Amino acid sequence: MTGADRPRLIVTAAVIERDGCFLVTRRLKGTHLEGHWEFPGGKCEPGESLEACVRRELVEELGSDATVAGELLAVTHEYPERIVELHFLACHLADEPLPLLGQEMRWVDRADLASLQFPPADDELVALLRRV
Repeated sequence: MTGADRPRLIVTAAVIERDGCFLVTRRLKGTHLEGHWEFPGGKCEPGESLEACVRRELVEELGSDATVAGELLAVTHEYPERIVELHFLACHLADEPLPLLGQEMRWVDRADLASLQFPPADDELVALLRRV
């Protein structure tokens, strides 16, 4: 499958920090990259802004609205079956997060981020967060 044949997805991910730890969730069984840890978020709907997308996804996944402080990083990653344009947005939750989809959720110290298995598209962000 060539690049032109693969779907291109625009995805947002929330980078939520509290007391030097970052909120991560684990991808559910049966999903693309199941079992990998990730920053919560998801695919943008057609015509949806990045901010609206990440806020909608946080409500759906964690039961909390958020304020978006800005984009930290944008990367494009080519998987064999899709191309992902991933926007990492710094966010502050309005409420305590709850894993509404049955996903694992944890707060991870920046020094421990490298010990978790993240999707390859997240590698640059994890390296950036560990340097700060």
